[in-house]
Amino acid sequence: MSHDVPSVFEITRSLGADDAARIKRLLENGVKLPAQPRVLEELRQLINRSELDVRLLARVINKDPGLTAMLFKVVGNSAYRQHQPFDSVETILHAVGVHQTFNLVQAIALSGAGEIKKNRRVYEAFWARSHAVGQLAMLIADERVAVCNIFPDQAYLAGIFHDCGVPLLMQRFPTYCAEMKLGAPGIWIDLAEEDRKFNADHCVVGYLVARHWHLPEFICDAIRYHHAIGELGQHEARSMVAIVQLAVDIYYRDQRIASPEWERVKHEVLPELGLNDDALPEFVDIVLERFGGVVEA
Repeated sequence: MSHDVPSVFEITRSLGADDAARIKRLLENGVKLPAQPRVLEELRQLINRSELDVRLLARVINKDPGLTAMLFKVVGNSAYRQHQPFDSVETILHAVGVHQTFNLVQAIALSGAGEIKKNRRVYEAFWARSHAVGQLAMLIADERVAVCNIFPDQAYLAGIFHDCGVPLLMQRFPTYCAEMKLGAPGIWIDLAEEDRKFNADHCVVGYLVARHWHLPEFICDAIRYHHAIGELGQHEARSMVAIVQLAVDIYYRDQRIASPEWERVKHEVLPELGLNDDALPEFVDIVLERFGGVVEA
């Protein structure tokens, strides 16, 4: 894990000319990337030492009571059932793994970053949705690890970050929330409309945040292409996008709302996860049963 977080200039160089120009314009017009909390930098420095001291790592995490409480909630997911119950942060670090726990902490920290000035209800509903999608993604990864080689902590990270460009655009554009109908159940962002009305792309903004927060490259790419799995070919991010897309669809099923894009992507998603239309209903039932246990815990 490197100390060096890439600069915005370095990140935009990895994008195409059109996306780079959009990002430059958004940043010049007031989109502010959320800063990483100090706890993440302290943890990164400790993890980069030649010898890991789990007690020190636990002490740093415990300094943030809200983050610690959420970490216990996340590892209550049945993806970690073989290690439960956890009685301390130190136990989590030993059982889940240091780097895996750091991934979970990064995901949790993102939802507490940034300043909420308006649309608080929509903002809170957005993060509740993101956490639910992250939890479902963990369970899908746990069920399909032999097929995808994606692990629960990685899936949770992608699930939390996949739409993280949305709150930044909400803060930048006063009409974004209303124009994109973010308060309406079962409606999500139409990319073409987002582009036409705001000359912006929440996927690219989310990619920028993920790179700025130093997420693994394949997760950054999954965030960039989470609405465009067909463009990925055999890219290593493809399985992660498939997990996120199925997690979103299962989230909508749980809400008894039709997913706005499932029919368009399922022919790409299901084979990537080693599933098909016949096997899907039983798989969804398994995931939702496990998810219900998480919600009740």
